[in-house]
Amino acid sequence: MPVGFMNPDVIANGSALIVPEATLYDFGVVSSRMHMAWMRYTCGRMKSDYQYSSQIVYNNYPWPQAPSARQRESVEAAARAVLDAREEFPSATLADLYDPLTMPPILVKAHSELDRAVDLCYRPQRFENDRQRIEYLFALYEKLTAPLAFPTKKARRKAHSR
Repeated sequence: MPVGFMNPDVIANGSALIVPEATLYDFGVVSSRMHMAWMRYTCGRMKSDYQYSSQIVYNNYPWPQAPSARQRESVEAAARAVLDAREEFPSATLADLYDPLTMPPILVKAHSELDRAVDLCYRPQRFENDRQRIEYLFALYEKLTAPLAFPTKKARRKAHSR
């Protein structure tokens, strides 16, 4: 699911979603393999097309917890590299650029560096695959949402009179 980084004068319509005042860091995280794994797992579908929802996918996404300034800068630099790589093909649409059979090597490399930068915001160990990413994200989600859960009260047992 390609993500665009638009100027404020662009008006989104239809099923397009926007994040007002998004930063390069936001763009980088949402464009990363980490977020895409979450999106593929939590998104609804219509036929074979993903139906990205702000309420289900975006709002529940467990963002990196307190990334360092260096980590943020690394994600921003990698996000800028993705945008720069896209600009090398001004007549190509996002659909053209992200066709898995014809994706330009410079864009593949830029995304690989972005994915590594975002992964490092979560943990120093490498994620071997998307399954590890999903397991990590859901563990983080559970940790983040645990304080919101109300403890269940145990039902009192009625005393039986004989």
